[in-house]
Amino acid sequence: MSNSFDVIIIGEGVAGLTAAGQLAQKGLSTASFEQQLFGGLIINVNELDPAPAGGEAGGAAFASEMTGANADAGVTSIPEEVTALAAADGGFTVITAANRYHARQVIVASGAKLKTLGVPGEAEFEGRGVSKCADCDGPMFQNETVAVIGGGDSALQEANVLTHYCGRVLLLHRGSTFRAQPRLIEQVKANPKIEVRFGSSVEAILGGQTVEKIRVKTAAGNEELAVAGVFAYIGLEPNAGFVPASVPRDATGRLVTGDTLETALPGLWAVGAVRSGCGGSLEDAMADARRAAEAVAARLQ
Repeated sequence: MSNSFDVIIIGEGVAGLTAAGQLAQKGLSTASFEQQLFGGLIINVNELDPAPAGGEAGGAAFASEMTGANADAGVTSIPEEVTALAAADGGFTVITAANRYHARQVIVASGAKLKTLGVPGEAEFEGRGVSKCADCDGPMFQNETVAVIGGGDSALQEANVLTHYCGRVLLLHRGSTFRAQPRLIEQVKANPKIEVRFGSSVEAILGGQTVEKIRVKTAAGNEELAVAGVFAYIGLEPNAGFVPASVPRDATGRLVTGDTLETALPGLWAVGAVRSGCGGSLEDAMADARRAAEAVAARLQ
């Protein structure tokens, strides 16, 4: 396998897979890198809402479909974690623990990861009641009470998913109103298994072998709530630690780009959740990828 490509895409979430496939179809030698499973965060979603036009409705199936199409188009998928990249020889050197690669252009599509609560007990009970995936772990909590933390789209979606398995879902939000799509808010309001508690912040996760309760701070004081599981969806933080510090970021750490999605470092592009200003939907990420791929192809061809 060659270590030199026209374009390297870092990340095999939906944005990365979309960009890689489009560039390969244009005849450019293309490699995509992913340290974990292809598909990014969507592989944990059993039913994409809304489902992609013409694609599979399940997250893992949709990502698998895209990966197969990319392989047919000639994309080289490399299962290595990118630890650094640097401008070199009129292009870029992309560095992993095992190898060094060269590309004329690089698209960063490394996405974002779920933020943690940062409270006592969270790390200790990871996999023993603390979870990040309602579809994956919900069946473990049949008829139990669980807590979902957050007030955005993801928190409300996952709370609804958990009601398929759990007897009761406590939806805790530190604010006084949700920051979610109206249809998701209506779904939550209509679901008798979901109990909403505004003005509530989790201070600690407690238990023995597994999670047994959470300590919650409210305007009235602290209280302990009995729960078997904790699912936190309080936002995302970008996976951009390998990008040179000289590349501008916004206040959240996301990469700043121009209208074409190129960063201030010529030849380095950013798409999807790692990019400042990208919307949070699946279609937003795919639109980013298509726009950047067109610009990259125009420059190289």
